[in-house]
Amino acid sequence: MKDPRPTPIYRKDYRPPHYWIDTVDLQVRLHEDHAEVEATLELRRNPDDTGAAPLTLHGEKLDLRGVWLDGEALPAAAYRVDEHTLTIHEVPPRFELRTVVRIEPQNNTELEGLYRSGQTFCTQCEAEGFRRITYYLDRPDVMARFTTTIEADATRYPVLLSNGNREDAGPRPDGRHFVRWRDPFPKPCYLFALVAADLRCHSGTFTTRSGRELRLEIWVEPHNIDACEHALRSLHKAMAWDEEIFGLEYDLDVYMIVAVSDFNMAAMENKGLNVFNDKYVLARPRTATDDDYENIEGVIAHEYFHNWTGNRVTCRDWFQLTLKEGLTVFRDEQFSADMGSRAVKRILDVRTLRTAQFAEDASPTAHPIRPEAYIEMNNFYTVTVYNKGAEVIRMMHTLLGAEGFRRGMDLYFERHDGQAVTCDDFVAALADGSGVELGQFSRWYEQVGTPVLEAEGHWDEASARYSLTLRQRPPAVAKGQTPSLHIPVAVGLVGPSGEDLPVRVEPAVRIEGGTALLELREPERTFVFEGVTTRPVPSVLRNFSAPVKLELLRDEEELAFLMGHDADPFNRWDAAQTFAERMILGMVAEHAANAPMTVDPRFVEAWGRILVDEALDGSLVALTLALPGERLLGQAMEEVDVDGIFAARRQVVRTLADAHAPALTTTYERLRQGAYRLDAEAIAARRLRNTALAMLGQRSDEAARAEAIRLARVQLDTADNMTDAEAALMVLVEAGGEAREQALADFYAQWKDDPLVIDKWFTAQATSRVPDTLDRVIALTKHPDFTIKNPNRVRSLLGAFSVRNQVGFHARDGRGYALLADHVLELDRLNPQGAARLVGPLGHWQRFDSERRELMREQLSRIVAEPGLSRDVFELASKALGG
Repeated sequence: MKDPRPTPIYRKDYRPPHYWIDTVDLQVRLHEDHAEVEATLELRRNPDDTGAAPLTLHGEKLDLRGVWLDGEALPAAAYRVDEHTLTIHEVPPRFELRTVVRIEPQNNTELEGLYRSGQTFCTQCEAEGFRRITYYLDRPDVMARFTTTIEADATRYPVLLSNGNREDAGPRPDGRHFVRWRDPFPKPCYLFALVAADLRCHSGTFTTRSGRELRLEIWVEPHNIDACEHALRSLHKAMAWDEEIFGLEYDLDVYMIVAVSDFNMAAMENKGLNVFNDKYVLARPRTATDDDYENIEGVIAHEYFHNWTGNRVTCRDWFQLTLKEGLTVFRDEQFSADMGSRAVKRILDVRTLRTAQFAEDASPTAHPIRPEAYIEMNNFYTVTVYNKGAEVIRMMHTLLGAEGFRRGMDLYFERHDGQAVTCDDFVAALADGSGVELGQFSRWYEQVGTPVLEAEGHWDEASARYSLTLRQRPPAVAKGQTPSLHIPVAVGLVGPSGEDLPVRVEPAVRIEGGTALLELREPERTFVFEGVTTRPVPSVLRNFSAPVKLELLRDEEELAFLMGHDADPFNRWDAAQTFAERMILGMVAEHAANAPMTVDPRFVEAWGRILVDEALDGSLVALTLALPGERLLGQAMEEVDVDGIFAARRQVVRTLADAHAPALTTTYERLRQGAYRLDAEAIAARRLRNTALAMLGQRSDEAARAEAIRLARVQLDTADNMTDAEAALMVLVEAGGEAREQALADFYAQWKDDPLVIDKWFTAQATSRVPDTLDRVIALTKHPDFTIKNPNRVRSLLGAFSVRNQVGFHARDGRGYALLADHVLELDRLNPQGAARLVGPLGHWQRFDSERRELMREQLSRIVAEPGLSRDVFELASKALGG
């Protein structure tokens, strides 16, 4: 390892800094082979610090050219420089420090700090990238006001951007020019941004509720200028929504977004200058799918919402990351629900939670939403911190109600604007603002793993009462005595005709329509519903009111009934998922016993009724018809039966396709559309139509499959949008043979010059379940268009294969594991953060059969033993091994 014995950093050891920085003046001079950064800092000793400690600044990969204290050059004996810090031995209580460093952005493959993406200079400073630009107190609780002057060649880099408002610009000698930006708001250095490039601007305006006219700017490479309008509209919607729902208005004169091709994450909320992965900005109907359009809208909103939840109020330390990320994910989820279908959005969010976060909760890398320790902070940008963190915020919103939550948020900003604070500060503001006690609820910030909620009901006909007993059980990964959590449980009772029965139950937080919101604070509690004169079917955990695993004894008849009748759209979908999971896992057991696998006819019938119910939203129908994924099914098993899950699930798909072929064909033809539209009705129609096409492509009859292949080929050739083109391509890739090869060749020939579309081409092959997929993926790593230096391309092939293709990645010979480990080690030498994000699929080795377990352990051990391994990869690989 680069650090031979990395030591953890603990939340309990937090201490304020010895010094504060009030202002920063940066002079950044960009050249082709280097950049020179001159930083002038105004510092003062922390008044709470009793001693005269030396000043220690963070800095990595910096070539120090000089240090000046209050205008006087310091001799070498006055300071010490090592690989990670610059220490000034003696400083006065208040002083000015100036440093000059030289860096090489063109050689920065880690994509942290200042680097080049193509011909663009750009930055990524969260979490600890600013220390690669200049020496600084690189921690989020140090908030300063920045002035940034950028100088570069005027021809190559006509656009020079940074945080805040543009203050001055002009020419410099030798064909160079400069622009100066001033940010009036104090911020931590992780929010610093700089861009220098030859870009084009797609602009608009937004008038705030107070009457200020703001300029909105989307900056892209010249050939992408026609792909920005959706991003601009999304930003406009987000700004209007945040004013309406939370009363939050933007505070600068201009809001800028820059799209770059090489970016480790989705986007970064730098104050006033967001830097985005171009995947989440660029959208044309011919090149972006409906999912892409929705993701762009959500990510644009997420980064904008950070202006208040993350920028104006930020984290005291990185252990509090969920303070900004969990809260802002919740806000963007609410926004997306308001922009589209609330039911569909909720299902998509929970599907992600169950597939990715529940798996993380059950793995060796399980951690609470507020971690207690880390070796490398970049490893904690996880689905637990983000998505489970959002669920914790959602539970508080549920318990407090929308008005109470808004009062709490108002108080949070009133108390803490311009501060770096903690999760405890946030919860206290919500409690004080709403008047709801949240002391017990705060345990969710410490909780590791996914809790279990047991529900057991009994109807007493004589007394017309229905008793519902709820019990909470800690997850298997919990250690020692686990105190009870505060869990909101939304419950409805469904009558024999499918209607919600009136609910009368005490105590309840509130009753809305046919849903009662109950609170479980104890290990066990029984709630009694009065006036229940007919036997109900319980609908528990409506809208997924808490991130728990529900254990409720229901037979297949009840599940089929709820599939068709539950008034709660989420629970209707969940009933279908539960029925399918139970059936498929039973078939897996039959497969293991070499017995015939049986598909439950009741499920086939219920599935068919949903398919033909034209009263339902098409997007909701498509989601409900989709079977649980192989990865999710594996989580329900003590030992994952890779081959059994694949065989059972494939048989269910074929049985459904054969049984409902006429209805699937009718659905496909009925939903044929004219010219492309991007609205909820058209998106729903495409989703359901393409679901029907995918199912027809799985028919067991060869002639029927050939007809589906013909339909897919026609759709690929005639599609006027990428949603339909990609769906057709996926069907043809699954078909194999000449149909696959010709479709892939034609698709590549058409889109070879569009990197984001070629990412889809790689993913279509990586996620295919045909037998030769592993060989194809290995070959694709040597394709001229595959580069390990581009994070999007790595995710599109290696990430998609290892995460979304369980049967392919977990091939019995272990070649999938070796392939991933090879590329982890190769990428670690270039981009440790990107390499670490590939390790995850190997981390679940304990869940598999002994043969696969040993093969995965072997690759993890090989990774950990690699000389010069980064802290990023070491932390995750060693944890996966149990170290």
